[in-house]
Amino acid sequence: MSFREQQKYIEALKKFERNFDRKETEEFKMFLKRYKDDEDFDTLSMKRLKELYDKCNKPVDKSKYDSFFKKKDE
Repeated sequence: MSFREQQKYIEALKKFERNFDRKETEEFKMFLKRYKDDEDFDTLSMKRLKELYDKCNKPVDKSKYDSFFKKKDE
């Protein structure tokens, strides 16, 4: 995995750090230490980082906003 992906996930997860439980907090601190040391994550660490990211970062349902932006009838 690339360093850019690591950076993207780490930066995004910093916003959600206060919502983690104890185990997730410890893992995230370990990821931060490895990131600061410019160490590439192995496949297991990267998989766990992605799982943590997917758990916290839920995509917005944009269909809720369709009523605000109605298309003109042609």
